[in-house]
Amino acid sequence: MSSSISKTKGFRIASILSLFLLFPLATFAAGSGTVPSIGPVRVEFILFAMTLICVAVFHKYTMQVALTGLVVILAFKFIFDAGFSLPEHILGTPEREGEWRTLINLLGLLFGFAILAKHFEESKLPDILPNYLPNGWTGGLVLLLIVMVISSFLDNIAAAMIGGTMAMVLYKGKVHLGFLAAIVAASNAGGAGSVVGDTTTTLMWIDGVNPVWVLTAFIGSIGAFLIFATIAARQQHNHFPIDANNEAGIRVDKGKLFIVFLILVCAIVSNYTLDFPAAGVWVAIFIGATFRKTPWHEMKNAWRGTIFLISLVTIASLMPVDELPKASWFSSFSLGFVSAVFDNIPLTKLCLEQGGYDWGILSFAVGFGGSMIWFGSSAGVALSNMYPEAKNTLNYLKKGWHVTVAYIIGFFIMLGIAGWNPHPPHKKSMGKAPTEAKK
Repeated sequence: MSSSISKTKGFRIASILSLFLLFPLATFAAGSGTVPSIGPVRVEFILFAMTLICVAVFHKYTMQVALTGLVVILAFKFIFDAGFSLPEHILGTPEREGEWRTLINLLGLLFGFAILAKHFEESKLPDILPNYLPNGWTGGLVLLLIVMVISSFLDNIAAAMIGGTMAMVLYKGKVHLGFLAAIVAASNAGGAGSVVGDTTTTLMWIDGVNPVWVLTAFIGSIGAFLIFATIAARQQHNHFPIDANNEAGIRVDKGKLFIVFLILVCAIVSNYTLDFPAAGVWVAIFIGATFRKTPWHEMKNAWRGTIFLISLVTIASLMPVDELPKASWFSSFSLGFVSAVFDNIPLTKLCLEQGGYDWGILSFAVGFGGSMIWFGSSAGVALSNMYPEAKNTLNYLKKGWHVTVAYIIGFFIMLGIAGWNPHPPHKKSMGKAPTEAKK
């Protein structure tokens, strides 16, 4: 009964949002055929911004909000953009590749990594890891380090969920909100320099960015980690100290761990051979199903978040990228703050369409920068399903303030050591080394 009431309320809110978002369209109803703007800003960007503001306000209905925003922006494009064709946008033309590859890859990876995370959880390795942590606040620090290391090869969503599960056991469910923000930050920090460690870097990889180019992000991640992890670990220790006395006799399922390893290896191989990493993920999942029970139910648990992210990525692909600021270290730094409000996956998509960035610096900016607010990254969205209190944006900012400080300091440490080195157009130069020129 309560579930049906909740769904009805959600659709009512979506309907209200539709009218709210459609209001700007009425302003240009008598347009001359050119795509309208409000001042210097194209209306598509305004609608996108309004959609994401609504995501923050109506955080219990993120999927409905994202779908509503997508429908409204598509309606806007159909009405005012005479050159827009949805089939061509998705399927492509002889001159331009469509969005189908990115969307299908992302869909497959999000569902696949949900299964991967469950396999890792059911391997029982997360249950015994807390027994090897030191007592005191350093136990929390080591836990965050584990999350950061795991996320460098396991995807930031999976790493955040594993970290959240470990924290739940370690602190008997009494996890400080600042520590939750640090788990999200650690998962994004570890994934920022790895194309298999973060949905944003995976998106870059799918799009053709050389994996070597994003390694620079690890410089910023390490600098940021030393700041936010130390502060958050002390926050958690003062809130509720560590308790690592778990049930004895737990046995690790090596078969489950092998499936996790197989999924990652097959993703890498299929990306280089087919330019389609999701295919490898699912081949490995089906192979694993022959000798271990596959947690198919995780797809049911992940579908709302997946539709939410796919909708935002699709919206981002509809934005007029020629309107974005010129790529530079300062614009990359600014995009870190933008990514805390604009989900970093569609933001990355916009940057990929524009090109001209130092992808290592950008991957840290949009990857780690998204940690500053819970919905700024897919890891934060995933963890908030486990800890609903994280969806209180004001409290998240207040108690996770150290993440913002860490982003600023980490960015300039990275910039000072590595410098700004914009890469050549990746879709025309896959496999080539980065340019040596600095701007």
